[in-house]
Amino acid sequence: MNKFKIYSFVLLLLFFLLNAVKAAKSKEFITLQSTTSTQNSGFYDYILPIFSNIFNIEVRVVAVGTGQAIKNAQNCDGDVLIVHSITSEKKFVESGYGLYRKELMYNDFIIIGPKDDPAQIRFSQSARNAFNRIYKSAAIFASRGDESGTHKAELRLWEKANLDAREFKGRWYRELGLGMGAALNVAVQMDAYVLSDRATWLAFKNKRDHQILFEGDQNLFNQYGIIPVNPKICASVKLKETELFINWILSQEGQKYISSYTVNSQQLFFPN
Repeated sequence: MNKFKIYSFVLLLLFFLLNAVKAAKSKEFITLQSTTSTQNSGFYDYILPIFSNIFNIEVRVVAVGTGQAIKNAQNCDGDVLIVHSITSEKKFVESGYGLYRKELMYNDFIIIGPKDDPAQIRFSQSARNAFNRIYKSAAIFASRGDESGTHKAELRLWEKANLDAREFKGRWYRELGLGMGAALNVAVQMDAYVLSDRATWLAFKNKRDHQILFEGDQNLFNQYGIIPVNPKICASVKLKETELFINWILSQEGQKYISSYTVNSQQLFFPN
């Protein structure tokens, strides 16, 4: 290769590199603190590129439990929250960390367990009765144990059954400290019962002999909220871009895309 060809190649390479850097810099981004359930379901892989292509704004997701997502946002490590623990969400806004809370979408929780159903919860009349059956049978129950929205919902269900399952920690009640997808994997390996949001379960691949054994109770309703972080507390918040995202996902167009997301022909989330 002569010097002219080498020189031309270097110039061409520099041209492509400069354009790549320019393109990277031209795309603004916001940070979304959210739940493992919405991430594990594949929802963000579906809907965020649609928003990004329209507005040229990337949404970078930090997927943790609701409790940790809220803590991260309080530490100014995010621009917007999508989580599912109404009490914690309202406290976040009332404490001044969030500007407001809007209801975004909902689905429900379900109780998953092994096909042979040792606690016979498939015959339960309510979620409370199902949890009582698990307790009386001392069947293994896998709890996320991570202060997530799902974990908090599970603790409320034990409370409604007049039980504090954490008293049995380390015996039949196993606290995992894991996200939803990882918790399902462990529950399947242990032949354990587990509370899951429906979306993650439908998208979950490693079901083996586990199945939905109880569903449909009003106490299993699962509401998701969306909250912009307050720029008066967190000066780094990109409020303009954040509100573009919130307004779009709450618009008729955004809500239509939420409705359109399915796995195996089943709708995972329902817009508010």
